[in-house]
Amino acid sequence: MIVPAPPPAGRSATAGEAARVLVCDDSAVIRSAIARLLESDGRVRVAARVGDGQQALEAVKRERFDVAVLDIEMPVMDGMTALPLLLKADPGLRVVMASTLTTHGAEIVLRALRLGAADYIPKPSVGAIADDSFRRELLAKVLGLARLRRQEAGTARSAAEAMLRPGRAAGREVPLLLAVGSSTGGPQALFTLVQGLGRAVPVPVVITQHMPATFTPILAEHLGRLGGLPCAEARDGEPLAAGRLYVAPGDRHLLVEGRAGVLRVRLSDGPAVNFCRPAVDPMLQSAAAACAGRVLVVMLTGMGHDGRDGTRAVVEAGGTALAQDEATSVVWGMPGAVVETGLCHRVLPLSALAGQALDLLGGKARGWPPQPARIGLPA
Repeated sequence: MIVPAPPPAGRSATAGEAARVLVCDDSAVIRSAIARLLESDGRVRVAARVGDGQQALEAVKRERFDVAVLDIEMPVMDGMTALPLLLKADPGLRVVMASTLTTHGAEIVLRALRLGAADYIPKPSVGAIADDSFRRELLAKVLGLARLRRQEAGTARSAAEAMLRPGRAAGREVPLLLAVGSSTGGPQALFTLVQGLGRAVPVPVVITQHMPATFTPILAEHLGRLGGLPCAEARDGEPLAAGRLYVAPGDRHLLVEGRAGVLRVRLSDGPAVNFCRPAVDPMLQSAAAACAGRVLVVMLTGMGHDGRDGTRAVVEAGGTALAQDEATSVVWGMPGAVVETGLCHRVLPLSALAGQALDLLGGKARGWPPQPARIGLPA
């Protein structure tokens, strides 16, 4: 059988071609299992399978891949050693770290994200790797990241070329709370958003990211290291203070209770919502009630529609919503669900969200309410 030659190194494939993936894991069983899951979707081609970081580096120097799925612990060259070398060899490569569900694994993968990895995938046991939820998550990340790579090369429409939509007017009053929801692709998006916010946030910030319980305290620690606002995993009953970030703990919903000016965290072991715990909807619905609608929602990249109903509660109570645009989202499920229901004040590229949020949080000092805007890049 004649196998078509890959595109030359350094060139991106066209949008219609299958995403080219490199799978790197020292276990032949895991390599084969991941390859089968990926190639169960015709939009993906596993172009190479290797057993250590050195082999991965040699493969990347020979040919172009859109995405690499990279194990962390391997002989010869481990994933953390290989990561910067892979990105140096091909700066456009999207690397997904495969991590164990341990505190040690979480620390390593969050450090990898800070060093340039695009995302991570919790690595299941051999017996659980065929689970359909793992397959869906893996495919969503690989396909989304491959699209972003090709988009950068100009083969997909840019954010500036995105269709403009009529914008909803902003909320009636200055927000008392900033509430952020994210899922697939979320850690990197959160890094960008939090860095953009800097130190000048005059309200508390609550964050729900779909993430296992071993990962959320490490995520909070890394967000706090960005040099802007202090950040920690939220604790039940603690007051929400302006200029601080609170991350929902894995496996518990973060709810907001109290009244304007006297807001507290309430953690809930209630049932999963949209198959998630923590979920964005309960956070936003409780925030809308506690703040009488004076909430600014920022909906980031994520699979599914969690956050749509909560955003509706906020907006109907008088709040404001921003969403990450499709062009910069790994998966446009969550922000897309909010946009398609007409709930957004603006849809913006990831890099523009923090600035718009700060403008809105500035309130009357910057002229309130802002004029309704056409959605897209700022003028």
